[in-house]
Amino acid sequence: MPLPPDPEAFVIPFIDRPVYWYGLMVTLGTLAAAYVADREARRHGHNPDHVWNALIPCMILGLLGARLYHVVSSPAGGGTSLSGYLKDPMSIVAFWDGGLRGLGIYGAVVGGLLGLWLYTRWAKLSFREWADICVVGVPLGQAIGRWGNWFNQELYGNPTKLPWGIPIAPEYRLPQFAAEPESTRFHPSFLYESLWSVLSFFVLSYIAHRWDDRLRHGDLVLLYLILYPAGRYLVELQRPDAWTWAGIPVAQIVSVASIVAASVALIWRHRSDRPALAAAED
Repeated sequence: MPLPPDPEAFVIPFIDRPVYWYGLMVTLGTLAAAYVADREARRHGHNPDHVWNALIPCMILGLLGARLYHVVSSPAGGGTSLSGYLKDPMSIVAFWDGGLRGLGIYGAVVGGLLGLWLYTRWAKLSFREWADICVVGVPLGQAIGRWGNWFNQELYGNPTKLPWGIPIAPEYRLPQFAAEPESTRFHPSFLYESLWSVLSFFVLSYIAHRWDDRLRHGDLVLLYLILYPAGRYLVELQRPDAWTWAGIPVAQIVSVASIVAASVALIWRHRSDRPALAAAED
């Protein structure tokens, strides 16, 4: 895999503002996820306009959640650490300076769910039903958005001699890799997560269509909260820049907590002695 082009895609004429590949990939991924949700809404006989209306609060709160998660979880030391952000609070929201560099998916998921909850409350819709409709396309959006990391030359792992290793320009290397030869290749951690997200998308899509009559509202969200964290846990094994607590990457702790909580909830919801649950769903 060759070096990516410059992170800056182009400059908007007249206002002289750069547009970055990262932001373009995140936007493309978001639209792809919304398109899948549109198809799911139509398949269930619902008005797909709700998908596009809900997209606005989901994007706003998802972006805020993703940014806050990144700021809080940035490793200590350097200008992009939590202490660095606190010294320069404006850098937290300065999306015009470097594009959308620095977003955390777990924060985006929480923020997006909050945005959807607010919209369904306002529109008097079932939150759990619409969360299932929307979540099917989320892994596809993540798979596309992760390629923004390639353009930024970030989210890479340790040096490797495997044929799919990627080059990283010296100016983008982590301090511990600064002395490595220019020919050094690194694990494409972003690619691993992107491929896992594609697999998660197909699994969720298959389950949503194959066992539609056996699913309860909220099941697909719980399945997503198992599938994605499982892959993220493995990807964190190739994250030398991971924020750690007690020597353990925080994302792995969050992943395990999500898998356990979602698994318990899924099993509890489908206990054979709870036949009235489906009728009680909102």
